[in-house]
Amino acid sequence: MTTILDPSPVFRPDMEGCDPNFRNFEVCNQNSEETNSHTDQVRNTYQLMHTHQTVDFVRRKMEHWCKLDHAQLTMLECLEELNNLVDESDPDVDVPNIYHAFQTAESVREKHPDKDWLHLTGLIHDAGKIMAIWGEPQWCVVGDTFPTGCQPAESVVFRHSTFQDNPDMKDPKFK
Repeated sequence: MTTILDPSPVFRPDMEGCDPNFRNFEVCNQNSEETNSHTDQVRNTYQLMHTHQTVDFVRRKMEHWCKLDHAQLTMLECLEELNNLVDESDPDVDVPNIYHAFQTAESVREKHPDKDWLHLTGLIHDAGKIMAIWGEPQWCVVGDTFPTGCQPAESVVFRHSTFQDNPDMKDPKFK
């Protein structure tokens, strides 16, 4: 058995003092129609994602996209193109994607000045969303990711209410 160490807890932002319901899409303000609309939109995106993203689906997408024959862009061109995308899974970010990319990279740089690889990761973390510009449905490329071929972790958004129709969850080899 292979053990994979997850370094992400070391680099996650400190959420102390933040609203405990920030980005908790399962908690919404019942008095706000706009909040409910955003929550419904986010929930629908995750429902589609958690239903259709299977091991076979990922293999097909890897075969399609890893040919790297869709475009030739600089990273700046990619980030500028992403300004044309409104992420259905992220209603609390209302700035252009390029601003969010630089904001993330700068925040990482302030907290981890000695980790230039992490600054770059912050800058390009949403670059894969370009696939939505090129025709993939958003549920394929936006939102919080999860591994396929195993039971979803407790930390997966909407984990308890959106995987019931995912065929992999019924396959004994993934239990």
